[in-house]
Amino acid sequence: MKRFWDEAGVVPEDGRFAVRLDGRPVRLPGGGTLSVEQAPLADALAAEWQAAGGTKGGEMRWDDVPLTRLVGTAAERIAPDPAPTVAAIARYGETDLLCYRADDPALAARQAKAWQPWLDWSRDALGAELAVTEGIMPLRQPSAALRALEGAVAAHPPVALAALGVLVPALGSLVLGLAVTQGGLAPEEAHRLAILDELFQEERWGLDWEAEERRTRVAGEIAMAARLAALAR
Repeated sequence: MKRFWDEAGVVPEDGRFAVRLDGRPVRLPGGGTLSVEQAPLADALAAEWQAAGGTKGGEMRWDDVPLTRLVGTAAERIAPDPAPTVAAIARYGETDLLCYRADDPALAARQAKAWQPWLDWSRDALGAELAVTEGIMPLRQPSAALRALEGAVAAHPPVALAALGVLVPALGSLVLGLAVTQGGLAPEEAHRLAILDELFQEERWGLDWEAEERRTRVAGEIAMAARLAALAR
């Protein structure tokens, strides 16, 4: 759509911070206004709108405002009933990437060195001790561990749940996603851990350009979601 505003800003409103375009509220698809509880997040949202489309009359795309789209999802789809989102995200704990080790001894050793510290973190910080297996056959995880992981997910407010909903599928690991949203793991390192197998194979067989392009795209999604989680703390 065409950019119709000159200036995007933030105003306090009923204990929250609302984004305004030339003083007018930004409307979400469901009719609500764009507002958040955290001033730094509101400033980041306003900065997206200030940059979108360049100048008044420019062509603005919804891809220009990724934080806004996630905040809108949190406000209109998650906040009214978080339970389905919590359950969907928590389900990733049943098949967490970190629990499946390769048959190749060299790769398995690298996985153990890189991944086990985060499974230990899950045990110590979240009370979720997950089992580890070799190969790709499904492994039944302890019910107590899965309950603990679901509790950790449920502790996230809607905006952080929206961020976690991007992080966990992108990483293939609920443990890594929770480590990022809780501030214990940088998004770049989480991504590196998630693609450890791919990087190992490329060391042997050379770079796959299609895989590299996909990784670049996913890295952007992870960075954006991690930024949202940090702004929402």
